[in-house]
Parts: sequence; C-alpha cells; structure tokens
Amino acid sequence: MRTHLCGRVTERDLDSEVTLCGWVNRRRDHGGVIFVDLRDHAGLVQVVFDPDRAEVFARAEQLRSEYVIRMTGRVRRRPEGTENPELTTGAVEILGLELEVLNAAKTPPFPLDDEDVGEDTRLRYRYMDLRRPEMQERLRLRGRVTAAMRRFLEERDFLDIETPMLTRATPEGARDYLVPSRTHAGSFFALPQSPQLFKQLLMMSGMDRYYQITRCFRDEDLRADRQPEFTQLDLEMAFVDEADVMGVTEELMRHLFREVMGIELDDPFPRMSHAEAMTRFGSDKPDLRIPLEFTELTEVMQAVEFKVFNGPANDPEGRVAALRVPGGAKLTRKEIDVYTEYVGRYGAKGLAYIKVNDPADLEGGLQSPILKFLPEDVTRQILDRTAAAAGDLIFFGADKASVVNEAIGALRVKLGHDLDMVEPGWRPLWVVDFPMFEWDADDQRLYALHHPFTAPATDSPEALRENPREAMSRAYDMVLNGTEVGGGSIRIHNPEMQQAAFEALGIGEEEAREKFGFLLDALHFGAPPHGGLAFGLDRLVMLMSGAHSIRDVMAFPKTQTAACLLTDAPAPVGEKPLRELGIRLRAGVAGDGAQ
Repeated sequence: MRTHLCGRVTERDLDSEVTLCGWVNRRRDHGGVIFVDLRDHAGLVQVVFDPDRAEVFARAEQLRSEYVIRMTGRVRRRPEGTENPELTTGAVEILGLELEVLNAAKTPPFPLDDEDVGEDTRLRYRYMDLRRPEMQERLRLRGRVTAAMRRFLEERDFLDIETPMLTRATPEGARDYLVPSRTHAGSFFALPQSPQLFKQLLMMSGMDRYYQITRCFRDEDLRADRQPEFTQLDLEMAFVDEADVMGVTEELMRHLFREVMGIELDDPFPRMSHAEAMTRFGSDKPDLRIPLEFTELTEVMQAVEFKVFNGPANDPEGRVAALRVPGGAKLTRKEIDVYTEYVGRYGAKGLAYIKVNDPADLEGGLQSPILKFLPEDVTRQILDRTAAAAGDLIFFGADKASVVNEAIGALRVKLGHDLDMVEPGWRPLWVVDFPMFEWDADDQRLYALHHPFTAPATDSPEALRENPREAMSRAYDMVLNGTEVGGGSIRIHNPEMQQAAFEALGIGEEEAREKFGFLLDALHFGAPPHGGLAFGLDRLVMLMSGAHSIRDVMAFPKTQTAACLLTDAPAPVGEKPLRELGIRLRAGVAGDGAQ
C-alpha cells in the first residue's frame, strides 16, 4: 500500500513520486492551502494540498486528527526559511496528488502531545497512548535490548528453553496467582513467580547453560516498579561459582549499554558487602550517584540521658545514625516538617536535626530543639564524626535498625533529588555477602532473604542448623543507580543442605516432601553445582529509557490495583464456568465484585 515510510522521506527523494500511509497528526489550513503532518511509526512528514486539485483538496478539508489515510504525491524542497531541523524529513514536503481516507476517527480522548493526561485515561485508551512517539521509542528500545540479550547469550552457548506457566503453588515470598483445574476438581495450578525450580531441574538434566525471557506473576502490593505480571531475563549455569555468574552477567550488562545506548559502564563493577551497604546507606540497593552517607552514632548515644537516642542506642536491635546534608541549613522549618512527615511513612516517629551555622561555636553556632538534651562532648563528637561544616544540616534517625535504615535511607534518596545532588551518569554495583535469613519479630520465625534454594556460605549442613541466624549466603544483587536490576545466587545442590535450609525456615520434612518432593528427588540423582541470576527486564528498560514507571515500558500494563482498564479485567464470570470448575462464590460475594 505504500512506497515509503513517512519518517524516511528525505532530500534523496526530491522530485520523485511517493505513496504513504499513516495517521493525520495535525491538519492546518493556511490561506487556502492545507498542510497535514502525516505520521507513522518512522516519524512525521509534511504534506501540502493545493486548491488547484479541487477534488483532492475537498477530501483534505474533511481530514481530522487521527484519520488514517493513504496519499500519493511528489517530493519537493520546502521553501527557504520553513525547514524544520528537528525532523529527519524537515527539508522536504510532499505535494498531495491523490488522497484516500482509509478510516475516519472520532475526536481523540486526549491530544497525543499533551503531557498532563492522567494515567487512568492513558491506560484506558492504551492503543492511543502507544501512538505517541516517546512510547513507541521506549518499546523499540525494549526490542533492541531483548535482541541484544539473545545474541550475547547464544554466542556463549546459552540455550533458550521455555518452562511451564501452569505449575504447583510453592512458598517463594509473594502470593501466587491460582488457576483452578477443571479436570482435577478442587485442585489448583499456580502461575510461576519465577522459573526458579524448573531452571534448577534443567541444570540437573545436563543442559549446562539455560536462558529464557519469560513472564512471571506475583500477587503482591504494587508500586511504580512492580506489576502483577512482569518479564525477566532468567539464566542458569552448571559447574560455576559466584565469580563465573557475576562475570558473564556483568559482561552482558556492559554489552547492552554499549550496543544499545553507546555508553561504557565501569569495568569491573565495584562490589560492596550487604553489611557495608546497610551501614553507609541504609539500603541494600544504594544509589551511588547521591553523595550522602550515614554516620554511625549508636555507641556515642548510649550514655546520654535523652531517651529518644539512648533507648535505641541500648537496644540490641536499635540504631542511631546521622545524615549530614551539605548546605542543608537553608531548609526552612516548613520544609523540615515535610521531611518529618515523609519519614513517618516508613515508621519513623520523628526527625531530629541540627542546623550548623558555625561548627566552632557550640553555644551560638548551632540551631536545634534537641541541643539542650545533649552534653557538649556528645555534640562535639557528632560534629566531628559527621565532618559538619558551616551551612550544613544534620538529620538523625533513632529507632529499630530496620526503621532507621528504611526511613533515613529513603530520606537520603529524596534529599538527593530535591536538592539536585544526584550526579550524572551510571553507577553500577554488586552487593554481595548477604545474610542467609532474616528474622521476623512479628511471626517469630526466619524467612529466606532471597529464596529457600540459595546456597549458604558454609558447606556444612550441621553448621547451618546450629546457627541459622548468623548464616551468610552465596547471593549477589546487581544494582544500577539505586535500582536492583538483577539478583541471583549459587543454589543448593546437596539434598541434606536443602533439608537443613527448609528446617531453618520452619518447613518440616513432611511439608518439604509434600511441596518440593520432585526437587528433593532430583537432588538425590546427581545434581551439579549450579547458579544463576534473573534480570528484571522492565526495570532495566525503565532505567535505560529514562521513564519513571515500568508501566511506561510495557505495552499493556495493569494499574496499581492490578486492573486492566483497557479490557476491564478482572471481570466476573458466569455461573456455568464456575460450576464446571467446582467453584461456588461465598454468600455476600456478588458477580460484580461487590462484597
């Protein structure tokens, strides 16, 4: 139907006749001459309809935004002074000779060049939203990334293998999406949270190197970088250690940025232990572009009488830390109140601070409502340890260590962005030496920090049983500009060690056999040492494209309530299919979702 793409008509085509198809981006009537910006996926070109061709001109007068047309015309140079250097086609225009309306269009629900359209509207009319050039470029970038991933891995003998979408529900951290079985009444499949167990089974099958760009499903609370269904690059390797997996995946990341974006990342990526990351930044995914760090004050505060500080300082699970903000003394009390409210979202009960006007003058050079509670020697230690200078502001976090880390860690990031302190560029990082488990005080039990199949740093199952709370794992996370883009580990390949890990998690032998019997059986038939990593493709493309949400790099995402506004899913189903599945809704649950 066409000889050229709209965005690829250039001076090479001068005086030639072309046929184009596309959408009317904009129509302008200038003194009897009609100008149409015609758009397709390749870009825009200007078409001119002259009244000398009355029949074609009359059709052009009927055109409106988003009409789909086919036109034939002659390429000519734009008049001097009317060129548009912003467009590839900006030196030329097309004199319209023929025009066919392939499809009329209603008035669009929103102008495609309007940046202030609400997200609900964009998602409801997603097919319109995806016509916008920035959305199309993000999806093209995603396509280039996945193509580069495949080429890289296949050149290194990785085999693309699909794993099942209908599988068994297993405890992997988030809720499963359950699928009722019609042929096995009362039983359910689960959609996979990841291909974790299947890729381990592939290693036990002798596949050696596996990869898959796959859909995963988690029924969890959502946010900007989470979706109920998302895409991973999943890979696994046999007969490897941490250095092997990290080496290949780090090389892959450098390859992607070099090939897709023309950017060279660090070689090698720096490494930081989990403990150091938490101590310095309160986060296991620190954004190294922000030059703010915690200063540890727990020991300093143990003897002060100020209960806000000495309580957490003398609590084995507590922490007192300071965050020095260079130039932060300019913040007003109102702005500090806003930050106090912000850290409250993370469980902090308040936000103490000291404004430093003159660090040499402890009496008149400091401003803070807490100074009267602190001895001078403690105040001096705070200033010395934080290296505070005139004009700085010191924020304090004092609570359970988990609260301090989360609240002040989030404050660090927010201040970095609010005060324009984020350094340009890309800062990759490996975070290593993770604890094997984390203790949940509410449930009074251990949970796997990564997943139950992560190998501990010890080779002794007895050592793991004796002191699981102190056990370290062979896990590693790749962090980029404060976002975890990939995580993995060396896996347990010894059945006794796997049983010990289950025991630490409170999974008894009977439950382990019932839920993971197939894996335990496979471990008894000769399992090789193996390990791997999974990249969050959506998060990675979000970062590379500069988007603020993974929804902007997915063609048809869900809302933050896991709904599809485009198709009105999820939706009630009729009584007959429910009856076939052996399902009956409880009294009070209506088919329209009302309770």
